[in-house]
Amino acid sequence: MNHSADGRYIWQHEDLQVHLLKEKAIWLEEEKSLLVSDTHFGKAGHFRKSGIPIPETIHINDYHKIYQLISTLGAQKVYFLGDLFHSDHNETWADLLEFLDENPTVNFHLVLGNHDILPAEIYQSSRLQIHKQACIMGRFVLSHEPLKQVAEGKLNICGHLHPGLVIKGKSKQFLKLPCYYYTRNCLIMPAFGNFTGLMKMSAKTAEAILVTTAEAVIPIKLKNKVG
Repeated sequence: MNHSADGRYIWQHEDLQVHLLKEKAIWLEEEKSLLVSDTHFGKAGHFRKSGIPIPETIHINDYHKIYQLISTLGAQKVYFLGDLFHSDHNETWADLLEFLDENPTVNFHLVLGNHDILPAEIYQSSRLQIHKQACIMGRFVLSHEPLKQVAEGKLNICGHLHPGLVIKGKSKQFLKLPCYYYTRNCLIMPAFGNFTGLMKMSAKTAEAILVTTAEAVIPIKLKNKVG
């Protein structure tokens, strides 16, 4: 049975077990580590600076969701796989620092992504442990963008692409859902942040696709080493 009562899907890559959460995050049970990608905190603040009234509650809800996952799972480490804060500094950086300080027993890591462009001293003044390159955790290789080559027996977990799948129905109806997308020893996570878009992914080139809904992670395609 791959599904659990809370809607997660327990996914197998060779002998590695990965818990895919409906909240668009990954739980590595043995490592007590929660993986989150592409939160884009601060993006609403950038829009407000441009005169577009996006409420900050869109990010506050994401902070609350991470806090609930930490509490429920008993996470000791949280790895942000890039694009934690959306580009330039603004006043909402203080909200992120406050969130980190409210979880003093958790070790927070950031694998830098293309939007993580704040000056080094700003990151150094936070509780974040910064990784400029891919972070190795046993046989897991954590990066922001998908790696071009992944050694046999290892699993690259990454984000960046904000993968989504279009599911077509009758009468030209369709759904576009965030998804976990696996191909060539690389598992691409859905973007965690609510204030992000989706990139349509091809089902043909995937070895596995699992979509996320409010209730559960649902496998759409499974083959080869997975399932």
